[in-house]
Amino acid sequence: MSNSSGVPRRSALRPRTEVAVSGVVEKRLGALPVVAGFLRRLDVAGTVDRACPIEATALSTHGQVIEALVANRLTSPLPLQHVSHWARDWAVEEVFGLPADILNDDRLARALDAIAPNLEGIVGSVGARAIDVFGLDVARLHWDMTSMSLHGAYEQVEEEFPAPAYGHPKDRRTDLKQIQAGLAVTSDGGVPVFHRAYDGGAAVVSRSPPP
Repeated sequence: MSNSSGVPRRSALRPRTEVAVSGVVEKRLGALPVVAGFLRRLDVAGTVDRACPIEATALSTHGQVIEALVANRLTSPLPLQHVSHWARDWAVEEVFGLPADILNDDRLARALDAIAPNLEGIVGSVGARAIDVFGLDVARLHWDMTSMSLHGAYEQVEEEFPAPAYGHPKDRRTDLKQIQAGLAVTSDGGVPVFHRAYDGGAAVVSRSPPP
């Protein structure tokens, strides 16, 4: 096509643009970056992994799983069998580097079983780091007791664990057996320093904080 002067006119048609449409994934971010920041400052994963090492070929360490569990408790507490659903809806993989499928109930149970014998040392180490990182005053501690009512018979209990028994539960469910627990925290910052579990029927005098 040309104009009246005989000069060819450029076509007004532009080349067709190819548009590629890809799926959009939406995830909740919430406070996950804040939680992850605190967990890393407190070296929670490192503390757990030093106390409970795992094979190098594992897809995740116990410390990574515990970090995700802490984040779950703080952002959207759900029964453990639903943690993977939470991780799928929230940006857990992007923030913590853990795919949702790894956080299944079996993997969570194995991590909790691993830290159970070392829990006191882990809590103390993380607490000591928090005191150091945030410069807390530990001249005074607060000791608080609570009780947890249990359903079931609990006829036999291993000797090293507190025994469920009837007592004076905080929730007034005197029809249920209970376990008692005490927690000492710093008056400045409320950081847990140590804890103890007691038999359900332990007297008040025997539940004083350890020296």
